[in-house]
Amino acid sequence: MRVVDFIASGFYISKIPSYFSKRESKFRGCGLFGTLLAFILLPLTPEKNNLLFLIVFTLFAIYISHNAFILSGEKDNPLIVIDEICGYWWCFLFFEKNIINAISLFVFFRIFDTIKPWPIKKLENINFRGFSIVIDDIVAGLYASFVMFLSLCFLV
Repeated sequence: MRVVDFIASGFYISKIPSYFSKRESKFRGCGLFGTLLAFILLPLTPEKNNLLFLIVFTLFAIYISHNAFILSGEKDNPLIVIDEICGYWWCFLFFEKNIINAISLFVFFRIFDTIKPWPIKKLENINFRGFSIVIDDIVAGLYASFVMFLSLCFLV
């Protein structure tokens, strides 16, 4: 099951801040590092059939997250960051993949993933852990897209 741990942790990227952090809390910076990995890997995601890719990757992320949850036994293990990768990529469902959008959506996504406005916080409590781990980040990504859209409407 080391493969599940390797993939769920974003190729062990989440272990970097966890290693240096003296905190035992959930807020160690692992999610930030997971989103940074998603940012770096964004050019590798497809331009065409993006929705199909997102659905397939989401199902894969749910499967990996569920198995990582079973292995760790933690309700919300901060080392699982495949959900941040998935959620950040959902930001681009309606946006072109360019550096300005990538940075702006990165900031908006991190804000929503951290503060977890309604109903994101409620979604974390769904019984099927793999789904609940991933769905709150997808909704945070969609919130980020919506705020980006509103920002562009008012700026342009």
